[in-house]
Amino acid sequence: MEPIRIEITILKPLQKVWDYMNDPRHITKWNFADQSWHCVKAENDLRVGGMLKTRMEARDKSYGFDYVGIYDEIIPKQFIKYHLQDGRKVEIQFIEIDPNTTTVIETFEPETQNSRKMQREGWYAILNNFHKYVENN
Repeated sequence: MEPIRIEITILKPLQKVWDYMNDPRHITKWNFADQSWHCVKAENDLRVGGMLKTRMEARDKSYGFDYVGIYDEIIPKQFIKYHLQDGRKVEIQFIEIDPNTTTVIETFEPETQNSRKMQREGWYAILNNFHKYVENN
């Protein structure tokens, strides 16, 4: 299935964007699609073979799930590639536009249970939360 690509430009320096994307203390503050959800736990061993583990739950406790990625390639402040437990691949590019502007591009292989539109909107909502969190903190 053809990958889905989303991108956003953040008016902050590359180093801050990189740090907020990868530090578990920050991940729990932005890693959810809307305010009815939250990220209750995050662990990140940012090295090839290391794992990204997050736990997302509905605030009303009606549902939750674990998200686990295993890192395949890392180029600090430029590129991250990992695969999920089901084998789907995710890539994140970090592009420094100028000293105070960074573009983040995420490309991911969709799963088959939900529509491409729903997946694009969900992943974009999380990326937009990230954008708002980085710019406001």
